[in-house]
Amino acid sequence: MSGFYRILRLNSRIKSIRIKLLGIWLFHVLRKRYIGIFFDPVLACNFRCKMCYFSDAEKRKTYKGTLDYTAIESIAQSLFHRALKLQIGCGAEPTLHKDLVRIIALGKQYHIPHISLTTNGSLLSRDVLEGMAKAGLDEITISTHGLTRETYESLMVNGNFEEFRQVLKNISEIKTQYPDLKLRINYTINNDNLNELPYLWEIVGEHMDILQLRPIQKIGNSAYSDFDLSNIYASYDTIIAPLIKSCNEKGIVCLAPEKKNIIILEEDKTADRRIDKATYCYISPQGCWKEDFDYQTETFESYAKKHHYGRQLLRHALGKTPRDKVDVTRKMNYNIN
Repeated sequence: MSGFYRILRLNSRIKSIRIKLLGIWLFHVLRKRYIGIFFDPVLACNFRCKMCYFSDAEKRKTYKGTLDYTAIESIAQSLFHRALKLQIGCGAEPTLHKDLVRIIALGKQYHIPHISLTTNGSLLSRDVLEGMAKAGLDEITISTHGLTRETYESLMVNGNFEEFRQVLKNISEIKTQYPDLKLRINYTINNDNLNELPYLWEIVGEHMDILQLRPIQKIGNSAYSDFDLSNIYASYDTIIAPLIKSCNEKGIVCLAPEKKNIIILEEDKTADRRIDKATYCYISPQGCWKEDFDYQTETFESYAKKHHYGRQLLRHALGKTPRDKVDVTRKMNYNIN
């Protein structure tokens, strides 16, 4: 298990949010890395996955823009030195950006401990994969919503199942030359693909290092509308639990919710977002971190000093627990198995 997932596991085992916030405050005052940078260098996607807001024509009109490399360099100078993780590709397809390999190399220039790329994989040639591995990519995450041709191509509109399998094969070959590169599969579970999970070993094989099982969540308007989790809950012991056990036996890290958490997810429409607010840094062509943050003239430190960020963190740790209403499914808690 990599150092980053050890940190995630430790975080999942600490149940007190106050203790976590005090730890973040301590990292802040000691000028240590603690933020996660979630970066969409381009707001576009070549797929129209039915569970994603890119399947909504009206939403797609609002998702536009590309950050040029000069702007990315300025952002890196302002924020990358405080990043524990750089996640490239969050709500869009990062392989559409022409400078993707340079972005990865830039992250390593700032010694970011963990750099991950999330992609549908369709544009990844073997040469591009090798270039990313050479630049220092720690983890490549391939999103998939089906393990048969019919389901994959139905849910991942514009996708090709054979191309998906070829990308997996190429990654496996690259990993023999760059063994530190990890392959993660993100599988979003719904009522149409739940029963295909046992095919995982046949399709992905044992070259997978991390598996995340993600029960479907509402992340905006989408073509797919079946968000009922009752069948996933009922099938947990027969489908999901055995898969988690197999991952443990094979030495594969498995991120999955507990069975009880699936029902809590469906019922709870509020969330304590103090940890997210303290550590989450989203960057895209439409904005960088905070609405009033100017990456051209400010750094993380100058902004934090101006806004008394350390004092705010301590107040969040010691104050009352706020509960924010959410209009989408709230964030799920995952066990690091």
